Amino acid sequence: MKTTEYDVIVIGGGAAGLSGALALVRSRRSVLVIDDGQPRNAPAGHVHNYLTRDGTPPSELYAIGREEVAGYGGQFATGTVTAVRRSDGFTVELADGTTYQGRRILVTSGLTDVLPDVPGLAEQWGKDVLHCPYCHGWEVQDQAIGVLATSPQAVHQAQMFRQLSDDVTLFLHDSIELTDAQWEELAARQIAVVQGRVEQVEVVDGKLTSVRLAGGKVIPRDALTVQTVLRSRAGFLIDLGLKTAVLEMAGSVYGDAIEVDAKGETAVPGVFAAGNVTDPMAQVLHAAGAGLRAGAAINGDLIAEETRLALAARGS
Repeated sequence: MKTTEYDVIVIGGGAAGLSGALALVRSRRSVLVIDDGQPRNAPAGHVHNYLTRDGTPPSELYAIGREEVAGYGGQFATGTVTAVRRSDGFTVELADGTTYQGRRILVTSGLTDVLPDVPGLAEQWGKDVLHCPYCHGWEVQDQAIGVLATSPQAVHQAQMFRQLSDDVTLFLHDSIELTDAQWEELAARQIAVVQGRVEQVEVVDGKLTSVRLAGGKVIPRDALTVQTVLRSRAGFLIDLGLKTAVLEMAGSVYGDAIEVDAKGETAVPGVFAAGNVTDPMAQVLHAAGAGLRAGAAINGDLIAEETRLALAARGS
């Protein structure tokens, strides 16, 4: 068993984690970033809506971030965190048995997109099976776009993609029932609606070509959007008694997340969190900002602790 101590251990090396780490190392804190090398946006070809970095591949963006953090003395470990426990501070354990000691923890482990169980979806995820019009909409503009309904939010999703193409089809997929008002709204914007369960996404030469319904009907599409279930990667916090909160929208559960205050601190003192693990809807730029805010809050928390200890040592 190997144990090394740091001021702060950051769990997750994406935009939120690297931004928090950068703020901390620039404040001369000893920081370890632990990452498993599997960011949420790995399947995506590019990051968008990140000012000055629009169109940058995710791997390139994170490589630049790691280089910046390392330049100020930050350290990195590759591995999967399996547990975080209280000790003299916190003990972080990896799957291989390695342990690290930290005075504070910053959780930026992100989330997992759980796709509907439709053959072909997973293979095209991040390519021409999409979820966010702001992340991918420009790239599929004027194409034949399908919206696979998994919740009532699909109607709103169809309306957003209609902004980008005149050819949008909403596949109800036996998932929702439209109100009379929704039928009227969709018709007014010339959004086609297809009833029946989607059986398969058809792919030719690595490119999505059509959607096949259970009855055998095939509808050509160039891209398909879907709302995933957003599951936070936070199971390793269970020993701290820290659980995620269920998230609902329009009466439907769409995921879970760690609850934090305005500074990014969780219900467990000394444990902070930022990014998609706390805000599943956050884009990369938003996650980076949240990581920076949490990093600054952690530094302030450590300063307060060090001041108390200094006063005690003086006998004040």
